[in-house]
Amino acid sequence: MRSGPRSSGPRMLPLLVAPLRARPGRLLALILWSLVEAVPALLAGQLVARAVDRGFTAGRPLTGLAWLALLGLGVFAGAWATRQAYPLLAAVVEPFRDDLVRTVAEGSLRQAVAGRPVDASGVSRLTLQVEMVREAYAGVLMVVRGFLLTVGGALLGMVFLAPLILLLVLPPLLAGLGLFLILLRRMAGAQRDAIVADERVAEAAGAASAAGRDIVACGAEDGVRADLVTHVDTQAAAARRLAALMPARVLCLAVAGWLPLLLLLVAAPGLRAGGLSAGAVLGAATYVTGGLQPAVRSLIQGLGGSGLRLVVALRRIHEAYPPPSQGEGRPGPASPPTTGPPPYGIELTAVTFAYGPQADPVFRDLDLTLPEGGHLAVVGPSGIGKSTLAGLIGGTLVPGTGLVRLGGRAPGALHPADLSALRVLVPQEAYVFSGVLAENLRYLRPDASDADVGRAVDAVGAGPLVARLGGIGAVIDPAALSSGERQQIALVRAYLSPAPVVLLDEATCHLDPAAEARAEEAFARRPGTLLVIAHRISSALRARRVLVLDGDRVVSGTHGEVLERSELYRDLVGHWSDGGHGPTADGDAEAAPAGGRTVGATPPRTRS
Repeated sequence: MRSGPRSSGPRMLPLLVAPLRARPGRLLALILWSLVEAVPALLAGQLVARAVDRGFTAGRPLTGLAWLALLGLGVFAGAWATRQAYPLLAAVVEPFRDDLVRTVAEGSLRQAVAGRPVDASGVSRLTLQVEMVREAYAGVLMVVRGFLLTVGGALLGMVFLAPLILLLVLPPLLAGLGLFLILLRRMAGAQRDAIVADERVAEAAGAASAAGRDIVACGAEDGVRADLVTHVDTQAAAARRLAALMPARVLCLAVAGWLPLLLLLVAAPGLRAGGLSAGAVLGAATYVTGGLQPAVRSLIQGLGGSGLRLVVALRRIHEAYPPPSQGEGRPGPASPPTTGPPPYGIELTAVTFAYGPQADPVFRDLDLTLPEGGHLAVVGPSGIGKSTLAGLIGGTLVPGTGLVRLGGRAPGALHPADLSALRVLVPQEAYVFSGVLAENLRYLRPDASDADVGRAVDAVGAGPLVARLGGIGAVIDPAALSSGERQQIALVRAYLSPAPVVLLDEATCHLDPAAEARAEEAFARRPGTLLVIAHRISSALRARRVLVLDGDRVVSGTHGEVLERSELYRDLVGHWSDGGHGPTADGDAEAAPAGGRTVGATPPRTRS
């Protein structure tokens, strides 16, 4: 997804504060332990001053050591508080990371079901940017928390020790921090450019990988390679620009952290002449070197590194996946019909589709009609476009030109819940998730009874598999199932679905011929429309109509009609005759459902 203008992105402060506001109890506990952690910063200068003035310079070394021992106890208390703060920090950061993963996953799914192009850079966001945000958010919270408490404690200690010292410390501190904030804006732009360049590399590499076959077929390897090299060079240039700005942080640290110490040392004789004790001067130096300087260094390094990555990556995630608009949230149940069941015929009109702007079209001006209740088998050589056709009808692919209608509506225009209620697509590689077998089978129809599940299992022929697994209440591990067993589970799930349109995209290729025949016959008896991407030619013999994809030539009809008109189909069937008339099969005559309405596919055509 191309990035929009920088000014149009989401506001960062609410996004960064939201995880803290969502867990007020943990935040309060973190603040309380942080106050304990700030004790050394508050007392360090005071205790050093007393150790010098009342102990060592007064000839009482044991008294001086006693004051320093108190400082040691304060450091121990601060370290213990830090140890308590880290688990509380994790309790805030880890749920924030989970929220981001959910945002990326749901956003990618919304884009897919809406028919928009798959965002290849979503992988980069999920695997890189989300983890970047998690680590950076934890680092920034610790850095900012430490800076505020340490600097606040040190400045408050100076007030009680010698308020005049603030006149030497505050101006360079504020000047250095102001200079850093100005630099931070430029660094944020460079960091954003680097992340955007990384996304462009992911998009270009993903597109090249998906279109690898077309690239080779068109001889476009050199052009694609040059395009990828350009993206990689852009990414490298953005990284160099960011690296060039990093040394400027040293100047900010010098002004905010080292200049106060220098001014204090230069002014020390005058301070002593004005009545300030040696212990007070040394205590002030302790506040600067042990409090302000480390805190400023941590802030500049943290915000200049983790802070930039946090803000830019978080902005990119929320720019790419904004919250769903009204009515675009999680799918809900489909609206109940008001005037009878919805239509579910399939119609393609002048459809042209290619996998890239430079690739040859898989289909050009394709017309196809499959009325309600039809049973069509699609056959053709590997790579000819059979699965592409299933994707266009099922709504997982969007035609370049032309119209696809499922029940009279474009699949991409349907709400995800309405599309799921209308069609079920079973791919070649069936997906089964870990858990109870019944949950897998009821996934598309959660309210199905045990009797409904049992009838679907028997119809598809998965009874022996379910018995072997231990019944529908058994807990299954997908990795322990064979490809054929996963296909049987997916077939039962699809059969049980209320969707009237079933698209089987080589969904039985891992089954033996007998199991395949039983499953396809079950779906043929099931009310609704059936489209089968045939793995074996026997699927075509069982279908009422056959569609043969043969390059630019598309032939449709009954088995006997296609056998007569398509040389490729005769090759696939293994039957030749001089007149082109072969033996008829059960699928030769178009079947008529109840009511006498004739159904089937009208012959599709390609237009030059």
